Amino acid sequence: QVQLVESGGGLVQPGGSLRLSCAASGITIRFWSMDWYRQAPGKQRELVAVITRGGNTNYADSAKGRFTISKDNAINTMYLQMTSLKPEDTAIYYCHAGNLNTGYWGPGTQVTVSS
Repeated sequence: QVQLVESGGGLVQPGGSLRLSCAASGITIRFWSMDWYRQAPGKQRELVAVITRGGNTNYADSAKGRFTISKDNAINTMYLQMTSLKPEDTAIYYCHAGNLNTGYWGPGTQVTVSS
C-alpha cells in the first residue's frame, strides 16, 4: 500500500520560512517523479515544484527563487524549503508521486501565511 504523508505545515508570518516533508512508503521515490502541489481556497490545485528521478528540478514562477525542492532517497523523503513566504502562499500543500502509468497523492498539509 502506497502512502505519502506530508508534515511541516503551520502558521507563519510573512517573510518567514517553513520546510515541508513528504515521507513515502510502498514506493521507492528514486524511481518516481516527485512533485509539490498546492491548492488555495476557491482556486484550482497548481504545481509548485518538481524533482525528477535524476534530481533535476523545476519550479512554478511563483516559487522560483524562494522555494527549494529536494529529496533524500536514503530515507525515502522529499522536502520543500519555503522562504520569504507571502500571504498568497497560503494553501494546502500536497505531495505527489507520478510516473507514466499512475500517481499517488498525500492528504496535504496546511500552510497559512499571516501576521
